[in-house]
Amino acid sequence: MSKLTIALDIMGGDHGPPVILAAAVKAIQLHPNVRFTLCGDDSTIENGISSLTPSERERVDIVHCSQTVEMGEAPTSALRNKKDSSMRRAVELVESGDANACVSAGNTGALLTLSFYLLKTLSGIDRPALINMLPTTSNHKVFLLDLGANVNCTPEILFQYGVMGSVLAQEVSGIASPRVALLNVGEEDIKGNAQVKSADQLFKDAPGINYIGYVEGDDIFTDYADVVVTDGFTGNIALKSSEGLAKLVINEVKRQSQKNLYTRLLAKIAFPLLKSIYNSVNPDQYNGASLIGLRGIVIKSHGNAQKDAFYYAIVQAMKEAEMHLPDKIKTKIETVLLEQL
Repeated sequence: MSKLTIALDIMGGDHGPPVILAAAVKAIQLHPNVRFTLCGDDSTIENGISSLTPSERERVDIVHCSQTVEMGEAPTSALRNKKDSSMRRAVELVESGDANACVSAGNTGALLTLSFYLLKTLSGIDRPALINMLPTTSNHKVFLLDLGANVNCTPEILFQYGVMGSVLAQEVSGIASPRVALLNVGEEDIKGNAQVKSADQLFKDAPGINYIGYVEGDDIFTDYADVVVTDGFTGNIALKSSEGLAKLVINEVKRQSQKNLYTRLLAKIAFPLLKSIYNSVNPDQYNGASLIGLRGIVIKSHGNAQKDAFYYAIVQAMKEAEMHLPDKIKTKIETVLLEQL
């Protein structure tokens, strides 16, 4: 692993500094080649990292911030009135090149606005998108975007999402030619709204993308496609619905296993299998949505993330920084645009 610097917004999220600092400590201890810049209240940060050894503490810088972006705050207010917020300072570190990536569990709208304003989009990209991996019925993962960055998308923006998702699937999953699909209400050509049908034609006309057509919601998790493209309104609902279902399955397995002495005995015998099922559907390990399409790396963690979930978001930031993801997307976009001329 090359030497990286990751900036963390310590003050964001539903649970605030205690959870995020615990995740930061875990990351610092497990990844000795990575430095961290922690943005937030300095006294709070110092208390939260007191368990670090002297050598581990040397790999931590603290940027004291006098302001915090509140979870319900308007994005325009965060942009105009919170210039010393922990969120803004973390993004600014990426902008200046002092950090390779940043992670925040704070206000999603504010993070999107600040990142778009400070980092700008890559050439050929109109709007950034939130993308994340989800489990499938096979050992492969599927990338779903947009997860809520833009609730209204033009066909051109959906096409750009497909290109960016294809690059991420290539780099993260090692797939030479990722299968890209559009989320729709049916697989037939006659189905879908005008927006989806126009995007479908753009994909068909792009030889540099392995476009396989429409996919329905129930096939997101069947390994039918490697990248599923949709607008942020639909994508966010699909993501939250899948996470809710995963939690339902986990809680139901726990409830049924404790029903009586017989089920407790069966659960003990089947513990390795139950643990494997839990690990495969646990939403925590998929925490960390990438805000791709920017000239820098920004990772959005769930606001309600606990320590392990936020840690996974940090790991995602490290992976994308190592692969220089914005550069890869820029090259792919330029290639596809040239092929369309």
